Amino acid sequence: MDHISYTGSGPYCYENSLAMMLGKAAPSTAVIEFATSSPFGMQLIGGKLPFFDPYGWDPTKAFDAALGAAGWTSTLVVGRDTDDALAHLLEALDNGPVFVGPVDMGHLRYHPDHSSLSGADHYLVILRVLGDWVELHDPHGYPYASLPLRDFMGAWRAAGIAYGEPYMMRTGFRQVGQYSEEDIIRRSLDVARRWLAMHGEHDLPPGSVGNRMAAEQLALQIREDHAPELRDHLVHFAVRVGARRLADAATCPARIGYTEAASIIGRQARLVGSLQYSRGRRHSNGGGNPSDIGRQL
Repeated sequence: MDHISYTGSGPYCYENSLAMMLGKAAPSTAVIEFATSSPFGMQLIGGKLPFFDPYGWDPTKAFDAALGAAGWTSTLVVGRDTDDALAHLLEALDNGPVFVGPVDMGHLRYHPDHSSLSGADHYLVILRVLGDWVELHDPHGYPYASLPLRDFMGAWRAAGIAYGEPYMMRTGFRQVGQYSEEDIIRRSLDVARRWLAMHGEHDLPPGSVGNRMAAEQLALQIREDHAPELRDHLVHFAVRVGARRLADAATCPARIGYTEAASIIGRQARLVGSLQYSRGRRHSNGGGNPSDIGRQL
């Protein structure tokens, strides 16, 4: 069966926020995601927490490469403390919206489920600070949301987020080159290969593994341990974003003639997507349950 490109909702806060910052010159979110290299690998952090992204990868490590492939630059600002971060934010807002994150979703009280989202990372576009309130675009479905400044600063402190630093923001977005989406895909390939090959040193907890070992250990974990925390993480986030990333990654190389790679990635997208509801079912991909699918990955 041919790969069918996906268009729809999903946990693409990072890519959607970046697209908002780039405005009318932004590539599609599929191409942005491809340029971050996020689809190229899998990791099991500490041997327990699965993510369908490369070993050692997190969004903060992908930003400059993705932006550069698209022909853009920006300035990273990290606040020293609450007062310093707010001062930099107010100064940056004089020149337009500001890309902020990671933030802790547990503090985003306009979100109906915020109380159950503590420790979940997120990205926002800040529009204005009006007295004790912040106006923002939240790509999770909340345009022009308002949040008390105190809650926003708590979210931005990101105390429960396992990567990045408190009070990170990006300003000064500037286009330095113009590239077609096909060119951006080509310009992203070398970085994607390095992530897929698990090159470099990574600051990960003991027991962390990547790629094949991560898939095999996850399959074993699913078969032997039915912990609700693992299931919730998979069905509410990891599978959704992993399948979306792979679906986009299958679409992009096909656009530049890499049909064999696109076919392989498309099969991976189907396997990951089928994990969303697979226990006790038979699948056309040949797997009967999540542990079978994990081994195929």
